[in-house]
Formats: sequence, structure tokens, C-alpha cells
Amino acid sequence: MKLAKLIQFLRDRLNTVIWVSCAILALVVIGDAIPAIVDKEHAHTAAEHWPAFWAVFGLLGCGALVLFSKLYGHYFVSRSEDYYDE
Repeated sequence: MKLAKLIQFLRDRLNTVIWVSCAILALVVIGDAIPAIVDKEHAHTAAEHWPAFWAVFGLLGCGALVLFSKLYGHYFVSRSEDYYDE
């Protein structure tokens, strides 16, 4: 029951949750751009030297995963409402 209360608490303050999440993401991206914080000397690819590469990569990967799962669920998993009436 405590988890349900936490979820409801966060849903009631959705704008605050969004702003705090964006602020944390901005801090991570800024931290990635500072060479003293993140050592990029031993990067394996050229793209890893770009500032915020892994943050953007993770965001795009997460978005692709969400879109793929929604499409998969819509076309392969879900059934019409009258599935059992046929």
C-alpha cells in the first residue's frame, strides 16, 4: 500500500517530478562535458568523445524500446474487444 501512496503522491506533483528529472539530466550532461569528471582518454569509438553521447544514446535507446514495445503489443499481443464472441 505504501507504493500506491508514493505513486499517487508523485502523480499529484507531476510537473515538479518532470522539472526535477530534467534538472538531474542537465547536471549529468554538464558533468559529462567536464573533462576532470569523466575520463574519455580510453574511449573505444570516436563518438564516445562527444559531450553527452551516452545520455543521448540512452534517451534514444529508451525511446526506441518504448515505441517497439507499443507496436509489438498493438499488432501481435492485443486482441479486439469481441475476440471471444467470434
